[in-house]
Amino acid sequence: MENLISKTTVVFSRPFNVPGFDETLPAGEYDIETELCSPPDHLNPKTWKASVLIHLHPRMSHPGLARTLTVSMVDLDSARAQDRLSGKELSRLFLEKMLADPMVRLVMQADGVSERQLRQLYAGGRPSWSDIKTRERKTGRKTSQGLLREVSAIRVAENEGMPTRHIPSPLSP
Repeated sequence: MENLISKTTVVFSRPFNVPGFDETLPAGEYDIETELCSPPDHLNPKTWKASVLIHLHPRMSHPGLARTLTVSMVDLDSARAQDRLSGKELSRLFLEKMLADPMVRLVMQADGVSERQLRQLYAGGRPSWSDIKTRERKTGRKTSQGLLREVSAIRVAENEGMPTRHIPSPLSP
């Protein structure tokens, strides 16, 4: 089997860290090599995981010393995403990309969902009852959150005095 290696350059705009390496790496360009298939001498090719070899910048104390660091592709992708976000978490990257998509904007408009509500959802907040009612008045129809609250209220009323037991709703995430 051929040992394919892909060589490329990644650019970090600010200093970054990778898991398992105690040094903060400086911003700049880094040459990387990715082995695209398992090495021929690997005992079990099915358990092989792709990794990336990063050519590090030499230290000021040892300017002629070439250093490399092997990291998983996931760790490198995570570091690159953090760099793009300037320290924000990965879910924020997903949210920003999603909000930039025109098709997502059309679906949001059709469903009566605002950008503020999505940001609140990804921040871990839940919409208040007044937010739900306002959205229902604007769109003229029940929202999934409104229906879920109504179903929950009906269940509570029907089962008043009964031992409580959590039953997942088909509308719950």
